[in-house]
Amino acid sequence: MSIIQVPVHALTAEAFAPFGEVISCEGNAFFHINDAHTERYHALAETEVQGEAKVGISIFRNIKTTSLPLAINMLERHPKGSQAFIPMQGQKFLIVVAPALNSLEPDVTQIHAFLSNGMQGVNYRQGTWHHPLLTLESPSDFAVIDRVGGDANCDVFSFKQAVEIHG
Repeated sequence: MSIIQVPVHALTAEAFAPFGEVISCEGNAFFHINDAHTERYHALAETEVQGEAKVGISIFRNIKTTSLPLAINMLERHPKGSQAFIPMQGQKFLIVVAPALNSLEPDVTQIHAFLSNGMQGVNYRQGTWHHPLLTLESPSDFAVIDRVGGDANCDVFSFKQAVEIHG
């Protein structure tokens, strides 16, 4: 069985566009509010929610440090809502994604890996396959904005072949 090797790339809005939005001030327009004391970077991502549910804001504290190379054996997706991760301490984190397809499993040959610079968050569009949170420092706190309540909203797919993420 061959190993699929996935290189890690810098996180950019253009490269990440097939999977969602990069949440960052850099490269985005703003307008002043609050007597010009604040720059507002407006609507950098849109929350998606289907069904009888609400949008919630949570904090995820990742307590395990990830190092590269990294072998992964699964991806998950949320078919009824988007999910945003915003680092709260300026920490870098690893993002592993595959396109949302109209099937019950991701295409493992289409896995991409990105590294946030610590000032960037991401919003996974509804249905985008992704690995759970991977941080290069621990503990690391993230603000998470996603669909809460209602019916089940997480599909998990385990790989039949090895996938290695390398720097």
